[in-house]
Amino acid sequence: MKTILITGSSSGIGKATAKYFAEKGWNVIATMRNPEKEKELTQEENVLVTKLDVTIPETIHHAIAQGISEFSSIDVVLNNAGYAVFGPFEFSTEEQIYHQFQVNVFGVMNTIKAILPHFKQNRNGLIINVSSIAGQISFPLLSLYHATKWSLEGFAESLQYELSQHNIKIKMIEPGNVDTDFTGRSLVTLQHDYKNDYQEYQEIVLSKQLESFENYASKADDIADGIYRVANDTSDQFRYALGDDAQFMLEKRKSKQDIEFIDFIRKQFAY
Repeated sequence: MKTILITGSSSGIGKATAKYFAEKGWNVIATMRNPEKEKELTQEENVLVTKLDVTIPETIHHAIAQGISEFSSIDVVLNNAGYAVFGPFEFSTEEQIYHQFQVNVFGVMNTIKAILPHFKQNRNGLIINVSSIAGQISFPLLSLYHATKWSLEGFAESLQYELSQHNIKIKMIEPGNVDTDFTGRSLVTLQHDYKNDYQEYQEIVLSKQLESFENYASKADDIADGIYRVANDTSDQFRYALGDDAQFMLEKRKSKQDIEFIDFIRKQFAY
């Protein structure tokens, strides 16, 4: 029986994926910052719910050690924990910029670095990073989030070459809109008096984003199914677009020159 460790399992894609893998017979190490609040996953027979904060390396090492003690080995790590900062970059604080990278980039690096000795010892392992179409294309007022996802894509693409000699693979999943609470608990809006600055533009962009979310969002369970298929794919494929909207947007990006695609995005949010 294989074992997967998932970060950010308290809600959304992480929780749906933990439940999906457990139903498929996998052992699941479902990690989150506040495991004492989790009531559903703790009822699953083959699920270990434990604390892991990607910004605190000690908790990562402890969760990995717990998982190995409980299930003997870990086969797959799903780096899912993350959030987005929304708003004009001009008004972001140094602390907000750092924390966005600390969770979305450094947190992934911390988790990968912690699991590598175990994977190298086993001469086998799979790392799946939850990226986004935001790691390939960009939208207005999400500059910090895009910066982290583009950074994650470049980091992982380079790292896969280093790890291939140890039979360790990396795969990136790139969802579009997903029907979770991402626009609630996982979206931080910059606070500022936008009058005479960006207020009207921000309202238009947010309205368009919510409209796209309502019309095209994939179900979290469908993304979990996609992640399961990726985890069982033995090919060397690196990137996987999950969701109809993700596939549409990424194909459109590939089919256009930079100036054409930027103009296409600009028109979507014109006022």
